[in-house]
Amino acid sequence: MQVNEYDGVLLKDGREAIIIEKFDDTHFMVDAAQTAEEWGIIDITIDDIQKVTTRSSATK
Repeated sequence: MQVNEYDGVLLKDGREAIIIEKFDDTHFMVDAAQTAEEWGIIDITIDDIQKVTTRSSATK
């Protein structure tokens, strides 16, 4: 799965997130929904991502 900065992703735990930094092809920093109103910055790996939901306009 190809994931780029600013892509929207669905995490396997059901949260939606935006990739804010791509360290390499398998490690990312994301802004993830904690609740509908609250978001937080977390580190994830490619294994945490279920699917890419939106592509950033920079990668289209």
